[in-house]
Amino acid sequence: MTAAWEELVTSALLGTDRRTPPGTDPAREAPVALLDAAAVETVRRRAGLRPARAAERPEPAAEDTRPALPPAAARRLALLLADRTAGAGGGRRGTSPDLTELLPQWLTAANARGYAPPPHLLPALLDAARGRTDLRPAALRFAGNRAVWLARLNPDWRFALRAAPGADSALPGPEEHERVQRLWQEGLFAERVALLAALRAREPAVARELLASTWATERAEDRLMFLDSLRTNLGAADEPFLEQALADRSRNVRATAAELLSALPGSALAGRMAVRAGACVAVDRTGDTPTLTVEAPHECDPDMERDGVVAKAPAGRGQRSWWLGQVVEAAPLGCWPGRLGGRTPAEIVALPVADDWQAELHAAWCRAAVRQRDPVWARALLGVPSAPEAGGPGAVSLAERAKLLGTLGAEERAEWVAGFIAAHGLSEAFQLLGVCAVPWAPPLGRAVVDALNIARDAGSYPWSFSGVMGLAERCLDPAEANRLDGLLAVPDEPEDASPGAGGHWAEAFQRLVTTLRLRAAMLAELEPEPEPEREPDARPEP
Repeated sequence: MTAAWEELVTSALLGTDRRTPPGTDPAREAPVALLDAAAVETVRRRAGLRPARAAERPEPAAEDTRPALPPAAARRLALLLADRTAGAGGGRRGTSPDLTELLPQWLTAANARGYAPPPHLLPALLDAARGRTDLRPAALRFAGNRAVWLARLNPDWRFALRAAPGADSALPGPEEHERVQRLWQEGLFAERVALLAALRAREPAVARELLASTWATERAEDRLMFLDSLRTNLGAADEPFLEQALADRSRNVRATAAELLSALPGSALAGRMAVRAGACVAVDRTGDTPTLTVEAPHECDPDMERDGVVAKAPAGRGQRSWWLGQVVEAAPLGCWPGRLGGRTPAEIVALPVADDWQAELHAAWCRAAVRQRDPVWARALLGVPSAPEAGGPGAVSLAERAKLLGTLGAEERAEWVAGFIAAHGLSEAFQLLGVCAVPWAPPLGRAVVDALNIARDAGSYPWSFSGVMGLAERCLDPAEANRLDGLLAVPDEPEDASPGAGGHWAEAFQRLVTTLRLRAAMLAELEPEPEPEREPDARPEP
């Protein structure tokens, strides 16, 4: 059967005038004979399958007891999912909102209200989450347990078994010891990761003991993934296990264990790093002004390597400065005031540093503040928003400042970034805006709109601000839409303005206003519909 089909395919490719179809009647036209033979062979091939026993039907999915979406919100979700591939070709956007970028915000709002998705939209929702990892947490929380049920039937959605918060109820709880052990011993890798993450969130000690029971037999890449789950509810009780992991045969596992231990200021590793860092940095009081002196490590001994210090520096980095940065980064920030004369973090950061070591030392303190989530050190290193654009006293880049801002509260973050925009404009603010809570607080929203308006009036090239404008569409408070109506007209262009810039600015502001009003409508659609008032029973008068 296979040989006959291949002969027909060959005749079709070469042409019937060069290759006569096998088994055909010479009296008939060769092309017609080829098509007839192909039709017969196709039926034969399809009919040649042996009957098989039907597979068992899967158990029904668990019922989702959350309230259903209001009808208007369900229709909106269908539109957002249908439009998720729109705009991929780039080019001029016009005044139409980008629905693709509104889907994450819609999911966040729906989750906050505790709605369940319409079942018929779950496949499209999982497809969207498959293509965009940034959507997965919110999409899988919204999909709930049925995402896990569907993922067991479709390999394309297996990511849900590992990442879905709703998978917790489909997994055994800490009290179901036998089920936990069976799944841990026999489950797929994604199922084991999901189990470990679920247990870690609820019973950290149970998860750690489960991991320790098979640690020695796990593959290196699996150990690394499992170890990463200990970031959740990391505490002092995890130190003995992490200390053992410092001797792991995998360098990546050792590095992750060292990072986790350094995030515990009271750990033995943090203490060892504090001693090493203290030997490298001191205050020189011999001059007119107290100055920090730095003596970087002269070698990376085996004990340092065991504690996570990578011996070989990257290309372009000096060995000693590379070791110094790692040691200071891993030392607890609480050790420095006592070591440096009882000074506060702000006073320490303000001290001059001898021999051009300031950038290296302050950058290491920045990384330590982010790792240890220390807002006091973060404020000291950030400095005032009006500091030069290259960074505050210790931030070596805007990316570093953005990370430091992440340790502060949402309101403080917004105020700092608003001050930065007022001092420096929007050109360098994109990374900083990305760490601010949505919707933007009023001071930050006003700062962004005012800066855009200034850029428009100056005749600046509008495409230079397309990234900030896109953020504003997603992050500006929808209540600001009415305040923007005055910016919709095409402005008079200065003589030195970019040709056509005024029209593009008007178009961009029109899109911004349209998007804000659409977001307001989306939020309104998610509000539960009021129940109709019951009319009193009509009773005849006595």
